Amino acid sequence: MTIVKRSDDPTGFTVLPRRWVVERTLAWLTRNRRLVRDYERLPTTGEALTTIAMIMLMSRRLNRTPAT
Repeated sequence: MTIVKRSDDPTGFTVLPRRWVVERTLAWLTRNRRLVRDYERLPTTGEALTTIAMIMLMSRRLNRTPAT
């Protein structure tokens, strides 16, 4: 894993490589109420809820009928 650093030049907008993938995935996950806040006591519970959220997301996408 590599960490993408922001540039020191604050002028203008530049797209950082692959950073949008992480931000997009976190946005998908926060659509689930249990994952908006960290209420869980054990990290394994949070990990399980994240896995369930991604399974639900992918199952909805796979079940979608193509537009004709």
